[in-house]
Amino acid sequence: MLRVGVQIQPQATSMAEIRGAWRRADVCGVDSIWVWDHFFPLYGDPDAASFEAYTMLAAMAVETTSARIGALVACNAYRNPDLLADMSRTIDHLSDGRFTLGIGSGWFERDFVEYGYELGSAASRLRDLAVALPRIRNRLGALNPGPVGSSLPILVGGGGATVTLRLVAEHADAWNVTGPVDHFREKNLILDEWCERVGRDPRAIERTVGIDAVEIGDWAAYVDAGAEHLIVRLTAPFDLAPVERLLDDVRGMR
Repeated sequence: MLRVGVQIQPQATSMAEIRGAWRRADVCGVDSIWVWDHFFPLYGDPDAASFEAYTMLAAMAVETTSARIGALVACNAYRNPDLLADMSRTIDHLSDGRFTLGIGSGWFERDFVEYGYELGSAASRLRDLAVALPRIRNRLGALNPGPVGSSLPILVGGGGATVTLRLVAEHADAWNVTGPVDHFREKNLILDEWCERVGRDPRAIERTVGIDAVEIGDWAAYVDAGAEHLIVRLTAPFDLAPVERLLDDVRGMR
């Protein structure tokens, strides 16, 4: 069954607008609501308003009732992996079991530099992620109480064919990458190959893809390419009308 989510991009807007957007999205019936994990805007005015992800997610957990929630994706370098697991478990309880821990190796240089994290290289950040993923699993298993459900899903973001997709095959319950369709299809097939190499059932990993609102008309092509969950990226003022039309189309398919 195709799922539909939204990413509410928390830049150049107010907290009141962000909160209103996630409430509306939850009411209209999306399957998931996400923010991103950056300390500064990624586009437009570099000094525009911006908000931190995990404190927002705690608020989102208690202001929504149906959609799964998470960060698309958290940067591994910004939080100790054991702490990140504990924060995620706590938000999972606040949301009555609707939290997905999205994580990636990180890339946005300004975040690293201005907040005092070591940027390193793409390779070193991926090595750190490879160490962090089992630590997160172990900490989730050791917490008292544990996550609400039998386990807390971990989503890994990224499309690197050599390392990232191997980590997805080894550790993730879900995977996210961006479009366009041909890019998604290529990476999806490579993930299948990694699953075969490491002995993982490829059906065990949910395939999610981030798309812009202008790509909604391509939704069927994404499904043909293997997408199971479309996540529409929304900028302020967070117009949900295209998402509602997509939901109508998907519900008709169901």
